[in-house]
Amino acid sequence: MLRRGKVNQVVNPETTKLLIGLFLGLSVGVFLGLFVLSLLTRLGVRKTREQAAEILALAHTQAETIRKEADLRVKEDAIARREHLEREIEDARQAQREQEKRLEKRNDLLDQKLELINKKEREFDSVQRFLSDRQEELDRRGNELKTLLTEQRETLQRISGLGPEDARSLLLERLDSELRHEAGGVILRHEQVLKETCGQKAREILATAIQRYASGHTADTTTSLVDIPSDDMKGRIIGREGRNIRAFEKATGVDVIVDDTPGVVIVSAFDNVRRETAKLALEKLIQDGRIHPTRIEEIVKETQEEMQEHIRQVGRAAAQEANVPGLHEKLIEYLGRLKFRTSYSQNVLRHSIEVSYLTGMLAEEIGMDGALGRRCGLLHDIGKAIDHEMEGGHPALGAELTKRFGEGKEVVHAALGHHDDLRVDYLYTILTAAADAISASRPGARRETLEKYVRRLEELEGLVCGFPGVEQAYAIQAGREVRVIADSGRLDDAAAAKLARDVAHAIQQQLTYPGEVKVTVLRETRNVEFAR
Repeated sequence: MLRRGKVNQVVNPETTKLLIGLFLGLSVGVFLGLFVLSLLTRLGVRKTREQAAEILALAHTQAETIRKEADLRVKEDAIARREHLEREIEDARQAQREQEKRLEKRNDLLDQKLELINKKEREFDSVQRFLSDRQEELDRRGNELKTLLTEQRETLQRISGLGPEDARSLLLERLDSELRHEAGGVILRHEQVLKETCGQKAREILATAIQRYASGHTADTTTSLVDIPSDDMKGRIIGREGRNIRAFEKATGVDVIVDDTPGVVIVSAFDNVRRETAKLALEKLIQDGRIHPTRIEEIVKETQEEMQEHIRQVGRAAAQEANVPGLHEKLIEYLGRLKFRTSYSQNVLRHSIEVSYLTGMLAEEIGMDGALGRRCGLLHDIGKAIDHEMEGGHPALGAELTKRFGEGKEVVHAALGHHDDLRVDYLYTILTAAADAISASRPGARRETLEKYVRRLEELEGLVCGFPGVEQAYAIQAGREVRVIADSGRLDDAAAAKLARDVAHAIQQQLTYPGEVKVTVLRETRNVEFAR
């Protein structure tokens, strides 16, 4: 009771009123604060809306501006495109107008040509009618002429008393006589022209070629003599019971002749390459000193290989000297074998090189290919490398070799026809034959046996004496000229000219000779009277 009373004494009414007033004031303050806050919030929203309205209005303005600019740009593009299309249309119209002008011009030309063709056709028809009339006139006159000729022939036969066959024979005899004299005169005139022009030019070309290539006049000869240091070596070469010499001859294919000749041993063989191989092998055996069958086989085999390589080197050197590149290896080998082949003591390889130079120079002198001429000249005698191994003459063998190893038709024909054995189809064959004659007939080039020389002169004189109207024939200048004494009573000057040409042609066809043969026909008339 006492505590409750104390409390009541503490909480008095003034305090309660104060608390209530504070509570009410606090409530009013909170309300006012909320009101003020609400008011402020409403003011901010209104301002934001105003700003948004302004931004929206500005956006509408800019959008309208952009739209107007876009419309303006579209209009400008449309205008530019329309102008471009108008220009293209104008260009097309201009091109069409020009095309129309060209077509009109072409039509005019076609009209003119058509009119000209029509005119030509009218002229052609007129000419054709004229020709038809002329043909009829000619046929009529031809018939009249035949009638007149028949009447004249009958009249001539009646007057002369000769039949058709007799008259024909008489006419042919007169014609043959006249043509014979005329042919002789023509030959004389043409020979005079040829002597004045072609002869001089040919001499200049040949002289120039010979002067440009001046080779030595000595002839190379192969030897089959082998020197030995002493005669005692002969016994060692023969060996016990001849076994060494038999082994050597069997290995080399040659004959070894050991006679009483001091200081030498003779090696004999038909094949020059085989003989040269045996000679070198025997020299090696003599230097080595060891001579027995086994050593002989070794040395011979070694020498044969060296000889093959030596032949190829000689062939390459010859091709290089003649300036003829690109030869097949087999042709080079055959070319090297020509070093060991001679013709009338003239070395065939040196002869081929000379002919190569001369043919090339002759070709250059007349404006032809000098390289091809050298090739023809170098290979013209290549068949002589195998003519002792195969059947046939060296021209045919040479043509076969050159054709087999890829040479051109000019080279093949030069090898086949350089001795005038066939019709000449290529000018290089003529040049090769001329160069071959120059090389073979120059002083000191070849030696000919007396028997063959005399037989060749006799054949030449006998051939000439067989012609009608020839009294005597004399071969002079070693067979390079023949003097023909003609019967002046049987032959006149024209017939003598024809005789000279016929004799030269017969010599070309029937005889074989180096160089050329000059035919001189002499005809004279002698009248002798005595005054008494």
